[in-house]
Amino acid sequence: MRFFTTASLFALATPLYVSAAPVRRQVDPNNLLVLQFANVLENLETQFYTQGLKKFSESDFAAAGFTSAQIPVEQLTAIMQDEATHVTVLESVIQSLGAQPVGGCQFDFSSVLTDIPTMAAAARLVENVGVGAYLGAAHLVSDPTILTSAASILTVEARHQTILNVLNNGQAIPLAFDLPLLPGEVLAIAGSFISGCDVGIKANPALTITNTGAVTAGTSLQFKSSAINGSTDGMFCQMMQGGMPFSIAMPMNSCVVPASIQGPVAIFITSDDQPLNNNARDRGSNGLVAGPAMAFIDKAEALGSLVHMGQGASNGSSPVSSTQTISP
Repeated sequence: MRFFTTASLFALATPLYVSAAPVRRQVDPNNLLVLQFANVLENLETQFYTQGLKKFSESDFAAAGFTSAQIPVEQLTAIMQDEATHVTVLESVIQSLGAQPVGGCQFDFSSVLTDIPTMAAAARLVENVGVGAYLGAAHLVSDPTILTSAASILTVEARHQTILNVLNNGQAIPLAFDLPLLPGEVLAIAGSFISGCDVGIKANPALTITNTGAVTAGTSLQFKSSAINGSTDGMFCQMMQGGMPFSIAMPMNSCVVPASIQGPVAIFITSDDQPLNNNARDRGSNGLVAGPAMAFIDKAEALGSLVHMGQGASNGSSPVSSTQTISP
């Protein structure tokens, strides 16, 4: 079990307090915005796991094919506790800087808490988006103490990401690099879960992948977005993964998953074929129409057999995939 006292929580936040507590000084608005946005996302994650674990029992996880229901319940509970700790510390730090956390947010996950596989896929997506959010906001932070403290949260979120990859029978570590996501991109994916509050950031238009079958290399992707009206002539889909210097651009009407894509991929729709920069600081948005949406192109690993009955890869099993977006 994990035990957190008030003293230990404040100890975790000590690096931030050292810089903020002695005098009430002018706070960089970007630093504060990043902290408040991070706190909203940590609240989202906490509420997701709280609601999911309340709805589903160990028998539900057993029926979903896990070798032991205790495995996912134990791991999801530990992740929930981490997210709740992040919320407590972030709220305290924001208040120490003379501000208040964003209030009034409501979180509705009814669309993805329909069954265990959908919950697990959504949890995986939430964690991948969380990692991307911290990476994508790093260049906005001018205070090195805040940046270092945020990085200490990011590394834990990455561990959560790996656990959720395994629980979804995906590759534990599919890529050598993660993909940074700008705040508006994060809200394009997760914003539809949030209501009742203003996070101070404009969301990109949401994008949904509408394919109903398995998505693998060679699959032609179909999309839906309120920002796409009428003809899609002249529009392009852009696929980006961690480690790519630029996205792969192709006409929207022939948006086919390349054989080189493996693991999580962010997909955007743009009005031109100018590749998007992987570097969040230099990523332009002038041609953006919608997105991103996230998809996972998975290759089963032997590790999966320890978690899922009848799963895993022992003789070079072919790639399997799931396509999920976390919009209701």
